[in-house]
Amino acid sequence: MIYTIDSSSHVPAYLQLYRLFVRDITSGVYPGGCKLPSKRTVSDEVGVSVITVEHALSLLCDEGYIESRERSGYFVIYREDDFLTDPVHTSKNSFTDSGKGLNVGSLLPSSATDDNIVKNIAPAARRGDFPFSILAKTMRKVLLDKSESILVKSPNQGSEELRTEISRYLARSRGIFVDSEQIVVGAGAEYLYGLIAQLLGSDLIYATENPCYNKIVKVYESLGIKCDPITLSSDGLYSPELAATKAHVLHVTPFNSFPSGISVGISKKKEYLRWADTRNGIIIEDNYDSELTVSSKAEDTLFSMSGGSRVIYLNTFSKTIAPSLRVGYMLLPADLLKCFKEKLGFYSCTVPLFEQYVLADLLRSGDFERHINRVRRKKRMQ
Repeated sequence: MIYTIDSSSHVPAYLQLYRLFVRDITSGVYPGGCKLPSKRTVSDEVGVSVITVEHALSLLCDEGYIESRERSGYFVIYREDDFLTDPVHTSKNSFTDSGKGLNVGSLLPSSATDDNIVKNIAPAARRGDFPFSILAKTMRKVLLDKSESILVKSPNQGSEELRTEISRYLARSRGIFVDSEQIVVGAGAEYLYGLIAQLLGSDLIYATENPCYNKIVKVYESLGIKCDPITLSSDGLYSPELAATKAHVLHVTPFNSFPSGISVGISKKKEYLRWADTRNGIIIEDNYDSELTVSSKAEDTLFSMSGGSRVIYLNTFSKTIAPSLRVGYMLLPADLLKCFKEKLGFYSCTVPLFEQYVLADLLRSGDFERHINRVRRKKRMQ
């Protein structure tokens, strides 16, 4: 093991060691199923303490590169197609240690220099549950960094910091490219349904999936909107009914629709887009569960397939982090942005700045994407 730790670097030794392991695991030096050298061996050969090695291995376990097997050691479980983004190369937000050439990317925990925290990180217990230790660590960091600024009123569409990080996350993980101005942050999907209804108007008929999440229809009908339920077959909305509806707005959940669990393929997505084009309609793409796909590539979104026109994209952090975190966001087509600001720009953002800053930090640090990778890996093993 020819690993060299730079003792003069401001980057902690365990992070340098972690980075070296990541490099060799992802490049195949340590292939899947391979047993890593023991902690004592690594300690002796690299010239660091056993505790330093333990911290590096704990982080590798937490991120799904390796797993610990009782009385057997550490084994590589990494597979390249498990990752939404490149785990080795850093983004332009990465930092370099004093010109020594060791890049520590933004995918490392933002406050990972706290040795006592990293050792306590544990994988999520249930699908979508975010590790509480990481969430608590990030909350403490935001309180220290932002101080009393968390008490300030949020900009109406949400903080620029969070909207920028959402924009960057969508670009690198989903192939969705939007300006932060096209993003509106709100307290969950149901609140955003209401904004959309006010934006598009109550005089239009909305086609919805049947069955669908019942609150979708309840929110629209409470605002005086007529909904036309379209039968959801095994491959998506039943084509004859979709063609026959008089609706000009279509609300769909293309991935893992609730309660049916149906996901639609690329052909059906193209059918939805043709439907919108032929009648000058709008599609509301409710993609609340799409990050948790077991596919090796992220699901194609209607928003990206449409080039950002005729589709309003919705997503939340309730599934991916915690149900109690009532924070969602929507992406508006550029040609609807002016109308939104004129009609609804006066609405105050319903999410406290503290929660927005926490989410922004989770996205910026890579903690959110590492969590998604862990959940996807577990789902594959079920």
